[in-house]
Amino acid sequence: MITATELPTIDAVLQELDRARRNGPLQHIVIPPCPELLTRLQKAMLEAEPDLNEVARIATSDVAMSATLLRAANSPAYSAGGAAVQTIGQAMNRLGLQRTAAVMKAFLARGAMKVTAPQLQRFWERSTKRAVAMSHLAERLPGMSADLAHTYGLFCHVGMPVMAQSVKGYLGTMVEASARIDRSYVQTENANHRTDHAVVGALVARLWRLAPSVTAAIRLHHDLEALGERSADPDVNALVSVGLLAEWLMRRHEALDPDADWVVHGATAMGWLHINEDDLHTWFEELQEAFDAV
Repeated sequence: MITATELPTIDAVLQELDRARRNGPLQHIVIPPCPELLTRLQKAMLEAEPDLNEVARIATSDVAMSATLLRAANSPAYSAGGAAVQTIGQAMNRLGLQRTAAVMKAFLARGAMKVTAPQLQRFWERSTKRAVAMSHLAERLPGMSADLAHTYGLFCHVGMPVMAQSVKGYLGTMVEASARIDRSYVQTENANHRTDHAVVGALVARLWRLAPSVTAAIRLHHDLEALGERSADPDVNALVSVGLLAEWLMRRHEALDPDADWVVHGATAMGWLHINEDDLHTWFEELQEAFDAV
């Protein structure tokens, strides 16, 4: 395991996951297979110049996904009062390639991991909001990939539904972890199950071949002491920091108080990204329509 005294590297995170999967607490976690269409989409988007025809073929290979793209393109956030689009090509033109891929990715992930537990009833809605916020922020921060930010936002907490489906008693642990004030959420998960949703979510990312930086950020999104270390991996720190910002923005939109991670580490995250309170409030105003559309 990565210890609190180490500055975790991406390689160290990946090696930890592989060890835990071979002979540790992750052996018996059931990970849903990555959808074949998502694998194709990820491969297409990794190209220096993605093949628009391949993306369109993937989009039109599933009727429900096509309908989702058309609905997104005709939403108030993108239509701006224009005529309704009626084809996938028109939808892609209106949304742009990155947004098209983001909508498809969210649709495919939701289909691969059905969430039925009442404790997780808004899971994919909030994951989509986080992903939308993160891609929006990434476009305004130098050197950040909007695609990686969106992927991290979408999959950040994916360990929760996986644990709910394959770990006995996990739904009760969720209730307990939310109520306790003497220890953190992941500490309660580890006390009850010898692992937590950050580790399991990172395993999903590892097996689904998401970007290594995204995998490491998912694993470390509650191990936040490294945010103050400039020698830690900058891409991982940036993803985790923007994730904290996105969570603050979402919770403000939902009229909720900031979460415990923000209270302790929010200022450090803002310092890492070289932003201030005015930036946060500007982005909050910019995201209202997008949040409402989810």
